[in-house]
Amino acid sequence: MNVCLAGACLASLAVATAQVSLPADTVKQLPDVDVVAPARTSVTRHAAPLQILDNAGINRLGIQELSEAVRRFSGVTVKDYGGIGGLKTVSVRSLGAHHTAVSYDGVSISDAQSGQVDIGRFTLDNVDVISLSMGQSDEILQTARIYAAAGALDIKTQKPRFSGDRVRLLSAKIKSGSFGLVNPVVSYGRKLHERWSASAYADYMRADGQYPYTLVNGTIRTRENRINSDIGTLRLEGNVYGDFGRGAGILETKLYTFHSERGLPGSVNFYNRTATERLWNDNSFAQTRYKNQWNDRFTVQAVAKYAYAYSRYKDVNDKYSAGYQEDRNTQHEYYGSAGIMYTPSRRLSASLVTDYAHTTLRNNFFNAAQPRRNTSLTALAVQYTGSRLTATGSVLGTRISDEVESGDRPADRKHLSPAIAFSLRPFGDNALRIRASYKDIFRVPTFTDLYYLRMGNTGLKPEKTKQYNAGLTWSGTVGSMIRYLSLSVDGYCNRVEDKIVALPTLYIWRMMNMGEVEIKGADVNLSAEIPVCRVVNVTASGSYTWQHAIDVTNPDAKNYRHQIPYTPRHTGNGSVTVEMPWINVSWLLTAVGERYALPQNTKANRVGAYTEQSVSFNRTFRLRRASLRLQGEVLNLADTQYDVIQYYPMPGRSWRLSITLSI
Repeated sequence: MNVCLAGACLASLAVATAQVSLPADTVKQLPDVDVVAPARTSVTRHAAPLQILDNAGINRLGIQELSEAVRRFSGVTVKDYGGIGGLKTVSVRSLGAHHTAVSYDGVSISDAQSGQVDIGRFTLDNVDVISLSMGQSDEILQTARIYAAAGALDIKTQKPRFSGDRVRLLSAKIKSGSFGLVNPVVSYGRKLHERWSASAYADYMRADGQYPYTLVNGTIRTRENRINSDIGTLRLEGNVYGDFGRGAGILETKLYTFHSERGLPGSVNFYNRTATERLWNDNSFAQTRYKNQWNDRFTVQAVAKYAYAYSRYKDVNDKYSAGYQEDRNTQHEYYGSAGIMYTPSRRLSASLVTDYAHTTLRNNFFNAAQPRRNTSLTALAVQYTGSRLTATGSVLGTRISDEVESGDRPADRKHLSPAIAFSLRPFGDNALRIRASYKDIFRVPTFTDLYYLRMGNTGLKPEKTKQYNAGLTWSGTVGSMIRYLSLSVDGYCNRVEDKIVALPTLYIWRMMNMGEVEIKGADVNLSAEIPVCRVVNVTASGSYTWQHAIDVTNPDAKNYRHQIPYTPRHTGNGSVTVEMPWINVSWLLTAVGERYALPQNTKANRVGAYTEQSVSFNRTFRLRRASLRLQGEVLNLADTQYDVIQYYPMPGRSWRLSITLSI
């Protein structure tokens, strides 16, 4: 609307100037003006499945945790070990958390030790957009690490937006809830110059986590409380944003640190109430990203990052000779990425991106390997973008070498990974699109897989994964009742070879290449906006996933063609939000079918199905140049007792209240 109005004003000015003759000395050259307006990203135009949840949608639904937001996406499994402080990892289409890249403002978060990222480290309070892509992305100028992943969860944080004569922005939030939850948050933005700004963010959270649950032991049911599930966390983040002007590029620099101390309540099995494990984590990184569109043909991007990760695990128990066990692990990573995109014509683009990372791990284990890894990734991509056809092809070259101070090391690993994707609009102006994609993935064993105590196996082969996807998408307006409707249906097939699993040998468990998995599935996504009347708007969305993920390793094995652990056949979620001048109300539903905790699909290994509902109420009050937002939530409305991971019970009914003041 603003763009159209500005265009009309400029057009009128041009006509008036042409019709009226003015003296030469009264004619002045006006400076260039950039007109910027936010636009809705069309997920139905992408050649590979893309799901997006922006800040407006997050506030509308009343979601306050990143893991809760990611659960709204189809084809996603969030493994949650229970409670506020439980580890939370993301798996896309049953490929495992190791195959999911997590990026923060365009730069990947990595963990060479475990290969998976705990998304509980991040909050939604300063998030602008969350997106999840599967397979080959339409974005070709991105880091090579994203090319190397089967799926990518991208978290974009909010930049300070100054309106009028404002040069400062301040926001303070306090959140409280069940199980001793207290969570104050403060953010501050400052305009440093016409094209430069800075922001700071601080988030402290504590909770005792002693939620009740029902323990079932045969015919006996008792009411218990979780113990040793307390947590305390502190997040600090600082940002500097710079714009050097047209043709000179933009610069974004971020400093981030996260500290946590938590109890590990462990699994609930019979009446074992002993829980003495503690975990400390320190994660910090500094990253900078520079991007410059030199002209209509060339765009460059460069990324530099240093990351530090420290973990300390302690368990006090008489089973240890010293009375306790303490593990300390320290990781350092130096990472850089550089890329260039060439656009010879309006429809054709090509990019070349190369990444390099040097990662080290040191721990206090006796005679430990103390590994160092050098990783080189190079991606070449070509894209055609037309009015009816979008097609992208890429090839990724991987080279990885390890060095160790003690013991054996694996041979250097090299691999070429091709990918292709296209989206076609076959019927002229009709919004219906057909899309298909293929991607080859090469997942190298982690430091834990290779070197952890006696379990590690330096002879492991990398996992090789092939992804196939085909689907239909449509978006548009339906009559006068539905303002916007979006629909996508995708079928997919994944094949994993040399899957890395832990298997028992004569005396100990050991990491081995014993797995081969076949995954077939379908994702359905639907969203709609319905204006009921002038002041009431209804937004509804839903998704459904069917997955047949089976082990096809050994025809003679007892688990041959059984569903792989923690992969339900059926999952779905839905939400309805009613926006009114007086209050906004949201209802959310999550439904998960039965799963199995171990490879054999037996009754003893079955984890029951569950449905969970939540209700959120919020309203924003305008106070001159400030705003006050009040929100209340009831989580797990029906007080459903369920496990995401077997023997790790999730909280029952709980509540949260938050107050946010923005100036």
